[in-house]
Amino acid sequence: MPQLTIKDLSLGYENGAILSHLSFEVNAGDYLAIVGENGSGKSTLMKTLLGLLKPLAGEISFGDSLRKNEIGYLPQQTLVQRDFPASVTEVVLSGCLSNGAFHPFYNKADKARAAANMARMGITELKDRSYRELSGGQQQRVLLARALCATEKILLLDEPVSGLDPKVTMEMYDLIKQLNDEGVTIIMISHDIAAAVRYADHILHLGEKIFFGTVEDYKKSEFGEFFLAKEETV
Repeated sequence: MPQLTIKDLSLGYENGAILSHLSFEVNAGDYLAIVGENGSGKSTLMKTLLGLLKPLAGEISFGDSLRKNEIGYLPQQTLVQRDFPASVTEVVLSGCLSNGAFHPFYNKADKARAAANMARMGITELKDRSYRELSGGQQQRVLLARALCATEKILLLDEPVSGLDPKVTMEMYDLIKQLNDEGVTIIMISHDIAAAVRYADHILHLGEKIFFGTVEDYKKSEFGEFFLAKEETV
């Protein structure tokens, strides 16, 4: 049973649709990479999946016992967010608030979950450090731990390696793939088509034409042949 089903979705803003007649499914354990050129609607789709924007038409439905508030999200960071004056533990714990159950203080279960996910991301020794003092790669690990406190089922990642150096980029991709191998469904926006093909198992390519299918089918398609050849020449 699909965790996420998109049927004939049109999305955009009051001045018009950016994408129309979009349909695809995401099953538990999938690794879907959303690619396409700037302005193709990748971030708008992500905001719509998160419920931050209402679709203009069509349907988004959740299955496999997934609720809307059980989606972990790692956004692109702004300079203001990178300078957030809180400890690593406080940032990670804030992910526990996404479960919809309000309580004024974090309970033992919240704290245990945060500690487990910090250990999972290899950042336990950073738990008392200020988030603003960390490197870009360390901050992304903190935000992944925060997203995992919100859910163990599905993560939406918006350009998770943006601004990272090549070594840290590879480490981040490997970490995301490890989470996927452990059963976490991944939906990732990426500008790096070569990396998307290397790590994901399904591709959604947005543009004037839309492709959705397996990585192997994407490689054989006109989309894959054109854009992968284009990246090799860069």
